[in-house]
Amino acid sequence: MENNMKIINLFMVMAAACLFATTAFAATTSVTGVIKSIDAPNDSITLVGGVTYTLGNEMEAETFKTGERVKIIFETKKGKIIASSVKAAK
Repeated sequence: MENNMKIINLFMVMAAACLFATTAFAATTSVTGVIKSIDAPNDSITLVGGVTYTLGNEMEAETFKTGERVKIIFETKKGKIIASSVKAAK
């Protein structure tokens, strides 16, 4: 009986470790696309395709141009897509 409990506990620890590793890995994502529109008052940009990214880290929407190709590194927090980095892409 004690061996079975050790096996069950080991399985639960391994399952939890896999879950947390996947969650941490998936937290930050990147995308490359073309800016369709800029919302300067709300510091956000929308890419062709319709996804809007709120700019974080004191980035200003005015520094970007419609039609510019960019690479965005972002996270989703409380249902909002927050860009931590936006850089020109080739």
